[in-house]
Amino acid sequence: MCGIFAVFNYQDDIHAFRRRALLLSKRLRHRGPDWSGCKISGNNILCHERLAIVGVDSGAQPLTNEDETIILAVNGEIYNHKPLRKQLRPDTHFKTQSDCEVILHLYSEIGKDVVNHLDGMFSFVLLDTNRNRFIAARDPIGITSLYQGWSSSSPNTVYFSSELKALNEECDKIILFPPGHIYDSLTGETRRYYKPSWWDEEVIPKNPINYTYLRESLENAVRKRLMSDVPYGVLLSGGLDSSLIASIATREAAKLAATQNGFDEDRGVTTWQKLHSFSIGLPGSPDLMAARTVAEFLDTIHHEYTFTLQEGLDAVHDVIHHLETYDVTTIRASTPMYLLSRKIKAMGVKMVLSGEGSDEILGGYLYFHAAPSAADFHKETVSRVKKLHTADCLRANKSTMAWGLEARVPFLDKTFLDVAMSIDPEEKVFREGRMEKYILRKAFDVSTTGDVRPYLPESVLWRQKEQFSDGVGYSWIDTLKETSEQHVTDEQFANAANRWSKDTPTTKEGYWYREQFESWFPEEACTDSVERWIPRADWGCPEDPSGRAQTVHNAAI
Repeated sequence: MCGIFAVFNYQDDIHAFRRRALLLSKRLRHRGPDWSGCKISGNNILCHERLAIVGVDSGAQPLTNEDETIILAVNGEIYNHKPLRKQLRPDTHFKTQSDCEVILHLYSEIGKDVVNHLDGMFSFVLLDTNRNRFIAARDPIGITSLYQGWSSSSPNTVYFSSELKALNEECDKIILFPPGHIYDSLTGETRRYYKPSWWDEEVIPKNPINYTYLRESLENAVRKRLMSDVPYGVLLSGGLDSSLIASIATREAAKLAATQNGFDEDRGVTTWQKLHSFSIGLPGSPDLMAARTVAEFLDTIHHEYTFTLQEGLDAVHDVIHHLETYDVTTIRASTPMYLLSRKIKAMGVKMVLSGEGSDEILGGYLYFHAAPSAADFHKETVSRVKKLHTADCLRANKSTMAWGLEARVPFLDKTFLDVAMSIDPEEKVFREGRMEKYILRKAFDVSTTGDVRPYLPESVLWRQKEQFSDGVGYSWIDTLKETSEQHVTDEQFANAANRWSKDTPTTKEGYWYREQFESWFPEEACTDSVERWIPRADWGCPEDPSGRAQTVHNAAI
C-alpha cells in the first residue's frame, strides 16, 4: 500500500502549487516511506508516497505509459496482475515489475472498464492527457482508504487523498470516496461498478451450504495474497478468523518453501522458511494465551508482545490522528493493533495477513444472537459488509499503515464474498448446537475436510467470538471508560448536544474521543467524513459495542 495525493483542474499556477502539494503529500509519508514521486501535466498534479512490496527496485510512482500521455498513482495491490498482463496486446511495453502498472495499460485498451477486471485492494487516480480526463476508483469493499474534496473558492478543482490529513486545510467539503465506485471527470459522475448478486439486502439468498466450496474459496483467497517480494507474516489474535488465516498461510508457505529457491513465478511469491506470527495483549490476556496455542500447533515463528494500560492510553491521541475517526469501537480495537504494527515494522516486515471481515460476512458478532429472524440476520450482514470501510477496514488499513505496514484481508476476497454472502441465512443463524460462524468452523473441521492433519486445535476452532478490543485484556476497555470519566465532567457531558448538535456523543468515552478528534481536525468538513457504528437498539442490544456487553458472552463463560 501507499499514499496518494492528487489535484485536478487547479485554477492557479500549478508549478507554484507544487511545493504545497509536496508538503501535503508528505503528511501521508507514513503510508509510503520508501520513495516519493510527483508528476505535473497541464493544471493537474499527482503525488505518491511508496511502500514497496512488489517490484521493489522498479515500481516508483506515479507511473506513465511510453509517451507519458497517461499518468497513474495507485495505493494497493493487484493480485491478478500477471494474468492481466497476458491479456494485453503483445507489443505492450512495461517499464516496471510493479503489479499496479497493468492498470495503466489496461485502461489504454478498454478505458474505465478496467475496474471490473481488477482483483485486489486499491485506490487509484489516473490522468488521461489526450482526453483531458481524470478518473478515480476504489476497491469493491473499501479495504484501501480514499477521500475526495472540494474548495468553495475553486469549485471546479477536485482533490483526492488516501487520508483526510492532506485535505483538511485545503477543502471545505470532504467525503469518504465510496467503495466499489469510479469517478469520471468527463461526466462529473461517481457511479457504482461493483454489483454482486447479494448487494440488494432485500433479496434473501437460498443457496445451500457447500463446505468444500467455502473452504477452498478461502484457501484461494489466502494463496493469492501471499504475492510479495518482501518478508511477510500473519496477525494472530488466537480467535477463529486470524487462526484460520494463519493455518492456511502456513500450509501455503510450506508448499512454497518446497519449490526451487522458495519462489513461485506464476504468483510472484517469495517466502521465509517458516511463517512468522504476531500477537499482542495485556499480560495474561485471553488472546495471548490462545495465540500461543495456535502458534505451537502450527509451528510458526511466533512473536508475542505485551503492552501496559498506560502505554495504550498514551497512544490513543496519536491513534485518533491516524484513524481520522471518533468511533468508539474502532478506537478501542485500533490502539493495540497500532502498537503491534510498530513492533512488526521494526523487525523489517512490510506485509501481514489479517482476519477482518469474517464477522460481518457470517454474522459472527455476539449481538447477532438477537436477530429476530434469518432474513433480518442476512440484511444486517449485508449492511455491515457495506459499512466495513468506515470500521474494520479503516482500522486495519490505518492502524498498520501508520507505520508503513500493509495488511491484507483474505475474507474480503471477491470470490469468497460471493460464496459466503449467497448462502441461505438459515445456515448461518444461531440455533441449538450451532454457535456463531458455525458453517466456517464446520468447513475446516476434520469431520468435514477428511484431512488427517487438522487445520486448528479443537479449542480454537470452536472458541467463542472474542472481539479484539476485549481479547487483548478485559481491563483495556474498562480503563478507557474510567479514563474518560476523569477527562469529561458531568457538566460537559450534559452540554454535549450544545457543543455538537450533529452526531452528539452518547457516552463520556465517545465525548473524549470526539474532543481529541477535533484537536487534530477542527474543520466541519472533517466531521462530515466520519461515520460511527451504533449498536442495534431495536434488537435489544446494549449501547456499549463491546462483545462482553452481550448477555450471550457471559452465558458461555
